[in-house]
Amino acid sequence: MSGWSNVSANGSYTSFLLVGFPGLRESRILLVLPFLSLYLVILSANALVIYTVIAQRSLHQPMYLLVALLLAVNICASTTVVPAMLFSFSTHFNRISLARCLLQMFCIYFLIVFDCNILLVMALDRYVAICYPLRYPEIVTGRLLVGLLGVAAARSTCIVAPVVGLASRVRFCRSDVIHHFACEHMALMKLSCGDISLNKTVGLTVRIFNRVLDMLLLAASYSRIIHAAFRISSGGARSKALNTCGSHLLVIFTVYSSTMSSSIVYRVARTASQDVHNLLSAFYLLLPCLLNPIIYGARTTEIRQHLATLFQRTQQQVPTKKPQVLSSHKEIPG
Repeated sequence: MSGWSNVSANGSYTSFLLVGFPGLRESRILLVLPFLSLYLVILSANALVIYTVIAQRSLHQPMYLLVALLLAVNICASTTVVPAMLFSFSTHFNRISLARCLLQMFCIYFLIVFDCNILLVMALDRYVAICYPLRYPEIVTGRLLVGLLGVAAARSTCIVAPVVGLASRVRFCRSDVIHHFACEHMALMKLSCGDISLNKTVGLTVRIFNRVLDMLLLAASYSRIIHAAFRISSGGARSKALNTCGSHLLVIFTVYSSTMSSSIVYRVARTASQDVHNLLSAFYLLLPCLLNPIIYGARTTEIRQHLATLFQRTQQQVPTKKPQVLSSHKEIPG
């Protein structure tokens, strides 16, 4: 525990030590390589699909642009946590101010909620495309898309801001050590020395209300989409519509199952070690970032075809040296 220079006038700590995976102690440096490898895979996989969408004019359509935005959010979410975690593992310099801690908390939760809101916009886009295909170009315009994303960002801010705002008013005098690799809300609240019942109630209410509302909207949208897809007379168009919806549903399942399973285990498995809870937090933060580009890159036909073309061009541009044939006979000058 640090000295009184770390304590404000009201007796609250103003900076904290982030101790991710405290059970490993000095062996935390062994986690650098696996987390660094995972982070580099996340960056390269997401960036590759984003580059493909941006570089190909045929993919400049609302659905693919939303996919690119979703993957960009994945990069931001992983970058908010992993580099600082790797730095603390390798240098053991893991002190963070309360302001930076709250900022990191806001960014993490904002990006998670914004990710879910993008999935809602994608569901609306597919609903119009499949249920009203002839009116799709005039309904889903660039202006509408920007407006919907603005609403999604505003909704994410309104959901996250009260939780972080209430956390900023708490007195932290129990300890200055956060047993987590990031400024997670409940990990920080464990250090409080006052009444935090309002914080817990608001956090839990916001999470449950947000998740239930999202699931109801997604269920209503995709039930109508699948029903309309089965009524398409053309077999090829029906198969394409169902395949596209299948990719979106896989991503939705990955995102929501990881967050919900982490929340359930965090509240049920209280006897589990802190390292297990931290591993689950890393799981729900990084798993969607890893799987989303794989799902869209492998299952979306147009993206998969352009990726294959990109790889073929890259292989063709690699210079190959032809083997030189040495002749034992001297050539006779002509």
